[in-house]
Amino acid sequence: MTTTIPEVRPAAPRSGRPASTLTRSTLGRTSGIGLGVTMLWFSLLVLIPLVAVVITASSGGWSAFASQLSNEQTASAIWLTIRAAIVVTLINVVIGTVIAWVLVRDRFWGKGLLEVIIDIPFALPTIVAGLVLLSLYGAESPLGLHWANTSMSVYLALAFVTLPFVVRMVQPVLEELDADVEEAAASLGASRFTTFRRIILPSLAPAIAAGAALSFARGMGEYGSLVLLSGNLPFKSEVASVRILSAIENDNPEGAAAIAAMLLVVSLLVIVVLDLIQRRMVRRG
Repeated sequence: MTTTIPEVRPAAPRSGRPASTLTRSTLGRTSGIGLGVTMLWFSLLVLIPLVAVVITASSGGWSAFASQLSNEQTASAIWLTIRAAIVVTLINVVIGTVIAWVLVRDRFWGKGLLEVIIDIPFALPTIVAGLVLLSLYGAESPLGLHWANTSMSVYLALAFVTLPFVVRMVQPVLEELDADVEEAAASLGASRFTTFRRIILPSLAPAIAAGAALSFARGMGEYGSLVLLSGNLPFKSEVASVRILSAIENDNPEGAAAIAAMLLVVSLLVIVVLDLIQRRMVRRG
């Protein structure tokens, strides 16, 4: 008599997913060392200083932290910084996308020069940027725009230093888009606006969100370009970074740390929201 032995198959994971899709570590010895060095470097440069700021800000308790931020001059500086960063970021989303579109889709004389000029805010020291803006928009403005020592100077400085972020994030994505898809949409009767709204914009949305996050974070912490241009006038053109310096000069490290912690929380929240939007767009795409 012949006995048939049934085939034994490995049990499926409880999650219902194939074993090949389960998360497994791919770190070897070299990769593990690299990860350790990365985390150590990140901790020394970013994590430990941020933790130190939070500890200093909370050293006097919640009441002391709240009292530092409830100061009228401090609250005004923080609100101006947040408002200016949001407005400039929204402007960059629109103008930056338009500039990237022109650089990728159009051919014109001087395009190479424009490519170089866009990167100037990256390379130019921010104090020099403030001097340049002061010469154009100061008391002796050749343009007739006397915006120095006003709240408008804050928006102007932030717009200057954050201009390249959205452009440089959107441009490479736009270059990789397949033109055949747009031609197919046009052949089916879609207008140029419909093609942009339904095909191009969803593809660009993750890059736009990433550029917006970088733009906002840079705006929240900008200092150098504002020193000469804004005049640092309380309740008018004083931003949070200048207020932090004033607190340090007045021997108030807890107040400086409280303002820095508030800026950190706001920036982190905005970056997380934009990152979630970016991930959602990528999944939809």
